[in-house]
Amino acid sequence: MRPARNDTSVLGRWWWTIDRWTLAAFALLAGFGAILIAAASPPVAARIGLGEFHFVERHMVFLTLSVAAMLATSLLGLTGIRRMALAMLAVSMVGLLATLVAGVEIKGATRWIHLPGLSVQPSEFVKPAFAVVAAWLFAQQKLRTDVPGNLIATALYAVIMGMLLAQPDLGMAVVVTAVWGTQFFLAGLPMILVLILAVLGVAGLAGSYFLFPHVASRIDRFLDPQSGDSYQIDRSLEAFMSGGLWGTGPGEGTVKLYLPDAHADFIFAVAGEEFGLFWCLVLVGLFAFVVLRGFSRLEGDGNLFVLIAGAGLLVQFGLQALINMGSTLHLIPTKGMTLPFVSYGGSSLIALGFGMGMMLALTRRRPGSGIAP
Repeated sequence: MRPARNDTSVLGRWWWTIDRWTLAAFALLAGFGAILIAAASPPVAARIGLGEFHFVERHMVFLTLSVAAMLATSLLGLTGIRRMALAMLAVSMVGLLATLVAGVEIKGATRWIHLPGLSVQPSEFVKPAFAVVAAWLFAQQKLRTDVPGNLIATALYAVIMGMLLAQPDLGMAVVVTAVWGTQFFLAGLPMILVLILAVLGVAGLAGSYFLFPHVASRIDRFLDPQSGDSYQIDRSLEAFMSGGLWGTGPGEGTVKLYLPDAHADFIFAVAGEEFGLFWCLVLVGLFAFVVLRGFSRLEGDGNLFVLIAGAGLLVQFGLQALINMGSTLHLIPTKGMTLPFVSYGGSSLIALGFGMGMMLALTRRRPGSGIAP
């Protein structure tokens, strides 16, 4: 039973001010992800000597924590969001620093910290926290002449970029850069500086080709698949061709038997084979709906902090989905990044829960906000 419109309790106000359409989209994404994890992960678990439902069970635990984090965060007001983001950013930056000292190297990068019973990737929590903190700093620059918000946000961005590139994690650095650039633009960055930053961004991507051997290898294999190992992307493309329009049926695909990351970075390939083009387009539509619906809710808000923070979180969410799906379809060089709320991943799922919870809180209807139902 839903609360009455005159219910002034915390939950009552939450129900009538939250964007329930976006909540429904998140529920569909999570449901689709649970089905895909159940289909894709048992063969992966068997290959590495784990129990058949090891990843399924862990995914459901992480998903439950993610949903709890999202709903709890969506209850917060603007002050609560800022405080939580600041605390999360401080802790996750300490975690980033710790990965450089005591991190575990996986596939040539030190992005993880092993704790008793679990591994944590601090950079996943940096993304949503930085988006909100940077938005507050950019907004303060406009509202108060005594606060150099743009300078502080830029310095914070530079520190985070340095730690991400030291791991190295170029994909995460690209996402953080896109968020920072979008927010700086919305805060009123002069067009000449926009052009300069765009040139610097292109130069930085070109420089990464020469600085990081693994980046050069992935770009070379993208441009010329015969130049190196393209096993995963070849199997991924075969899965989409095998799936056709309607797919082979849930659990009937074979690509998961061969892809090492079928439950994580390449789960979209499993969706393409077992559910086909139609349901993959539905999945893409859900991601697009969340982003477009979020921007439409932000459009009428007169609070600059809300606009910039919400835009940063939505850009982060949409870009992460695009990178994952683009990599799987060989539209861009491969990059290990999860598909939001669909792929297996503890840190990613929980960080997404906090990030999208903040986005839901920012887009709630507030007196004088101008946000339509």
